[in-house]
Amino acid sequence: MLFLMALCVGVAISVQAAVNGQLALGLGADSVLAALVSFSVGTVALALLVVLRGGAPGTLALMAGQPLWKYAGGLLGASFVFGSVYLAPRIGLLNLVVLVIAAQLLTSMAIDQFGLIHMAVRRVSGVRMFGALVMVAGVATVLFGDRVVAAMSR
Repeated sequence: MLFLMALCVGVAISVQAAVNGQLALGLGADSVLAALVSFSVGTVALALLVVLRGGAPGTLALMAGQPLWKYAGGLLGASFVFGSVYLAPRIGLLNLVVLVIAAQLLTSMAIDQFGLIHMAVRRVSGVRMFGALVMVAGVATVLFGDRVVAAMSR
């Protein structure tokens, strides 16, 4: 069930980039405003969910004791939304997504292998490394495959 949920998150990332790109076009090609609107809608949705779940005051009290670096996720999320809004119409959704996936894959492997950002160490096996290389080869094929085939056809 969790793997299915992860697949749905992947679908949401691609659809989000396309929808946000269209929002930017509708807002005079203002990528920053479109990212702000998108993030604001998400913030309202999450705030409603927190209120409906209940128990927020006790949990919110814990925020003051957290180190500042733990709030960087919001900046990284905003950067992702802005980047996807800005880049999708310029480089195409497929190019954007394969580059994002490749970066996520390589970064995740490093975080798991070395336990970065206080995550549990999960050693990257040779088989997983091979899978990552296959994925990177797939990214290169998506990005440059047509050019290579065209050059070989001459």
